Amino acid sequence: MAGKVVLVTGGANGVGAAFARLAAAEGATEVVIADVLTDDATALAEELGRTGARGVAAHLDVTDDAAWARVVAQVLGRHGRIDVIVNNAGISGAIPGDLYDQDRWDQLIAVNCTGVFLGIKHGVRAMGRGSSIVNISSIAGLVGHAGLHLGYNASKGAVRLMTKGAAARHGVDGIRINSVHPGLLPPMVSSETTQEPGKRSGILEQVPLRRQGELLEVARAILFLASDESSYVTGAELVVDGGYTCV
Repeated sequence: MAGKVVLVTGGANGVGAAFARLAAAEGATEVVIADVLTDDATALAEELGRTGARGVAAHLDVTDDAAWARVVAQVLGRHGRIDVIVNNAGISGAIPGDLYDQDRWDQLIAVNCTGVFLGIKHGVRAMGRGSSIVNISSIAGLVGHAGLHLGYNASKGAVRLMTKGAAARHGVDGIRINSVHPGLLPPMVSSETTQEPGKRSGILEQVPLRRQGELLEVARAILFLASDESSYVTGAELVVDGGYTCV
């Protein structure tokens, strides 16, 4: 990450925050923590600053095309480029009640799918050869889950194939685009049903490693794809799930 300008959506908490800290520790020139949770993003930026790294908080609703344009323009104004974008912002499909609720469908598609689309759209215009986009999907983009809203599977599956389409299109530009598919992790801020101990224990019984993943374990996978160490990897899907999808 040395010398790289990095932008992480949903960077204030969870996997996004874990990667922001890791990128800063690995020597990134600047880590932009883009999130609708401005106070949390600011707190993390200040935390990175105390370690000697440069963190910058940016308010970003990933569903807003104009907001994307504004944030990217701000980064370009400071550095003239973006080297790494991690499209991590997302909301959970682990909700109680009606798993066919259309309002929830619209939210899931807007944040999890359109948000990534806009990140790619604006990202490639600000990137040069050797740059990397990492899109955070899920094992729910690979296999079905009876207890999740269908919008979550649909949105995360879309991220998987959108990644491959964009990789095919922008390989000629020297921009690599890959996806990461985490399994069971500590619950997302927006998760509800998967926070229930009985529910989580049942899921863990299906994981060959018999434990949930750690945020840092996913952040390290992102780091590999974001860095020059993966210079011949594009259009790939990196699964970090303790073996869940292999059984």
